Amino acid sequence: MMLTSAALFTAFVLLTGVERLVELVISKRNAGWAFARGGVESGRGHFPAMVALHTGLLVGAIAEVWLLDRPFIPGIGWPMLAIALLCQAGRYGVIWALGRQWNTRVIVVPGMPLQRRGPYRWEWLRHPNYVIVAVEGIALPLVHSAWITALVFTVLNAILLLRFRIPAEERALRAAAS
Repeated sequence: MMLTSAALFTAFVLLTGVERLVELVISKRNAGWAFARGGVESGRGHFPAMVALHTGLLVGAIAEVWLLDRPFIPGIGWPMLAIALLCQAGRYGVIWALGRQWNTRVIVVPGMPLQRRGPYRWEWLRHPNYVIVAVEGIALPLVHSAWITALVFTVLNAILLLRFRIPAEERALRAAAS
């Protein structure tokens, strides 16, 4: 039985979804660790929108490929696959760099110093995880030319990050440092 590129793409996106579930397990463990040390959560109001957006990226990419019969275009698809895979490595680099302080939510332990390893050692790159997510949100759907999903995710992600998530995170970090 020959698998189509759409079927292989679907499998890749589903594996990405499984990887997100693993991240949620890590996040829950780290949240418990942070709360046990007096961690304070901020920005709870935007978290459901983030979950919906990230779920929508995965569902939208698959749906667009199947419903709109998007082709696999090797000249775009292979480089986007490489970028999407690099983003996965980058995500785990961020998780490693932040250690127990990494979380999918904004939870800060007052008085705990900021991490300065991995991509966090560069002062000019305040939020490397969000850069990785933004790049992945373009690359993943474009593996199989799901350009509408890439565009919609990119716009909504920018709004969510710039208007809600990053300001909430910056306020929480400032409050914890004071």
